[in-house]
Amino acid sequence: MPPAASPPTPRRRPRPGLPALVAVLVVSGVLAVLLSPAVTHSARLRHSASTLTVATWNMCGVRQWGCADTGGAAAKRRAVERLVRAGADVVLLQEACAAHAESVRAALGGSWRLAFRPYTWRTGAGNEGRVHCEGRGLGTAGIAILSDRPLSSVRQVPSRQPVAGVRRGILCADVGAVGVRVCNAHLSLPGSDRAHPGREYRDAQLTALVAAVPGRRVVFGGDFNLNPPGARNPSSRVWPSVVYDVYRECDQSGAADRSARPTHVSGHKLDYLFTGLPVSACTLRDTGVSDHRALLMRVAVR
Repeated sequence: MPPAASPPTPRRRPRPGLPALVAVLVVSGVLAVLLSPAVTHSARLRHSASTLTVATWNMCGVRQWGCADTGGAAAKRRAVERLVRAGADVVLLQEACAAHAESVRAALGGSWRLAFRPYTWRTGAGNEGRVHCEGRGLGTAGIAILSDRPLSSVRQVPSRQPVAGVRRGILCADVGAVGVRVCNAHLSLPGSDRAHPGREYRDAQLTALVAAVPGRRVVFGGDFNLNPPGARNPSSRVWPSVVYDVYRECDQSGAADRSARPTHVSGHKLDYLFTGLPVSACTLRDTGVSDHRALLMRVAVR
């Protein structure tokens, strides 16, 4: 176990559901929003006025969390660029380093915006800090929203987090040009609270996430560290019924369907995109530089 003043290192693998930035504006000490300067090129040719494509990807960029052999910063940047060339207007990232996220934004071009929220940690003695990526100049680790349209009302959504351990979180923003709110969530791993290893947090975190997306003009998702509800999933009780009753998941084939293609190399679905808008496409992509596949969902906004 690390010293009391050191950030706890979460156990990354195996995943749950298995057996058993350089910032220019800081809000409340944890939320950074970066407005993009002029850049000479863009990875995107044009976007549709009638659709919005949102991607979610755990990029496995935090080396000390078991990601040292999944590819370097340049390879991960190219992977995001490929998602954009595949149509993504908004990209939700988990396990991103601040420096990597900013380099991706710069590579995408001058129209792209970035919102970033660092992960934090807390010890049982009450010491707190941010999770820093292993490597010189990489900055903090966290979740991010990249958008080819301006973002507004960017905010961290308060949610119940481990008393002692890594605190991930929820980040939301409005894509005003199309009137859609997007939210990126990275839920807690089971057993991640060092003070209370048997305590469940994902149910409260999902409830907080749904409360942050009133109405149907929303796209929310991320890495939930959770299998879909079903008879063979002992953690089904974690899911608030409203998630599948009111919204549609990207890979959902019908109203009663809860199955989906696996998004993690373990063969489990851990990554999600939900919306109340009409869904016209759902694509799963293996980037080759993460243990998670990327999920892309196109919705109609008009």
